[in-house]
Amino acid sequence: MPDANPGEIKPTLLQKLEPWFFVGPSFLLLLLVGLYPTLFVLYYSFQNWTMGMGPATFAGLSNYVQTLTSSEFLAALSNTALFLVITLPIELGLGLAIALALDQSRNLVLRRIVQVLLVVPIATTPSVVGMLVQLMFNTQLGVVNYLLHFFGVGQVDWLGRSTAAFAMVSVTQIWEWTAFVALVLQASLATVPTDIEEALSLDTESFWARLRYAKWPFLRPGIVAALVFQTIFTIKAFDMIYSIEKGGPGNATQMIALRIERVAFRGFDVGLASAESVLTLIITIVLAQTIVKLLYSKEGPV
Repeated sequence: MPDANPGEIKPTLLQKLEPWFFVGPSFLLLLLVGLYPTLFVLYYSFQNWTMGMGPATFAGLSNYVQTLTSSEFLAALSNTALFLVITLPIELGLGLAIALALDQSRNLVLRRIVQVLLVVPIATTPSVVGMLVQLMFNTQLGVVNYLLHFFGVGQVDWLGRSTAAFAMVSVTQIWEWTAFVALVLQASLATVPTDIEEALSLDTESFWARLRYAKWPFLRPGIVAALVFQTIFTIKAFDMIYSIEKGGPGNATQMIALRIERVAFRGFDVGLASAESVLTLIITIVLAQTIVKLLYSKEGPV
């Protein structure tokens, strides 16, 4: 059967491979820094290996059984879950409020200043944030206790009391990452076509109606992205918490990431730490997929 387009020039092999010359380096880099460490951890999660104590030996599922029956791991998982439940809704609520305020503002200069200020918490290294917070909440010399004393409130041992330490870490996490949520949502609001908003404003002056029918369809992808990223960032939070409390007092602020670091680099039990890492990865993936399915299905929000 003759060709439909006899004059069509077929691409050469080099032309077919040309896109891979652009994608290939990034793909190889992704394999090197992403896939290889994951496979490494997955392999050693089935091994019994303590660094410096001989070669690894096959351990089957014993590391996973030990992890799931470990009271310390379950305590760290519980702390992380509580940390996520407290910080995530507040970050989303404050971030959405800031994004809506910026979207409503007609003062371009003020909007630009606020956007620059929002970058500051994100750009600051988490370990530096932790050290600054530790100084601010110091019992004797911290500015927070000084202000409390100025208003007639007694000193609070922020670093030595479990509840106070957890609250301090949570507030720091909220301060550091609310700006990220606000910028993501503000970018989503910037995609709302002006003609839709203008047409709806002719029908109603209700802010909630405009938010529901004009802005929500464009805002929802940003909310999903912000929730997914913040879930990941919160579960793997390490630098800031380690700089403030190192998981203390006791195990009050020991999250999953700090627990894994303690097992791997203080107990040198690579097999157990790898199993805990794999389980944490599974939990993170499940939570992320759940958020996407609940908020970004084709049928709309549940």
